[in-house]
Amino acid sequence: MSLGKRLALIFKAKASKALDRAEDPRETLDYSYQKQLEMLQQVRRGLADVATSRKRLDLQAQQLQSRVGTLQQQATAAVAAGRDDLAREALTRRSAAQQQLAELAPQQAALQAEQDKLAAASQRLQAKVEAFRTRKETIKASYTAAEAETRIGEAVSGISEEMSDVGLAMQRAEDKTAELQARAGAIDELLASGALEDATGPAKDDIAAELEKMSSQSDVDEELAHLKRALPPASRAALPGSSADTPSPSPREAGPGSPKEERS
Repeated sequence: MSLGKRLALIFKAKASKALDRAEDPRETLDYSYQKQLEMLQQVRRGLADVATSRKRLDLQAQQLQSRVGTLQQQATAAVAAGRDDLAREALTRRSAAQQQLAELAPQQAALQAEQDKLAAASQRLQAKVEAFRTRKETIKASYTAAEAETRIGEAVSGISEEMSDVGLAMQRAEDKTAELQARAGAIDELLASGALEDATGPAKDDIAAELEKMSSQSDVDEELAHLKRALPPASRAALPGSSADTPSPSPREAGPGSPKEERS
């Protein structure tokens, strides 16, 4: 496949996809319904024109029929008056009127047939348009409901673009909050350990800092001794330097078999 054909195929595919996204079936159905209404209006207009033409021929035929009767009466009156020339003229005109009347008959029949044909077509088209309108509204309602369900489902599951953006924003906010909390905790630990000084507190000299350090070390030693005393005797005996670290039992704590203290 040549480069030009490939480009044309890609363009057609992308254009078709873009049109599919832009197309709204409800708008397409409304447009089709509007075109059918216009067609029905044209048929009705044609029916009205044919009916008008037929009516005009009917009026013309009535006038000719009336003229034939009048000329017949005039010819009869002229014969009675002995005016054969006038009677002959009246009969000649009557014959011409009858000829015109005869020529109108097939035209009237043709227009009547055309009118009946258009009337039947108009009724059939009217029924189709009404049926299409009913189905159109049903499809539009179903499409609207399906579209609403899809949007709700996407919103609930977070698939939609809007909910995805909201979810990302919430995640960034949570990450930022956790980062700030961790930073605040680290600063508190550094302040507590003395690695950082509290700029808002009173300034400490070297002697006060050394005293605080000694007090902290004394607290640690006291806690360590307390932990050792809480151990079972066997565990205390196994500790390094247990003779020095473990205090000797008092006479009251010693049993009956323990040696008595020597008197000084």
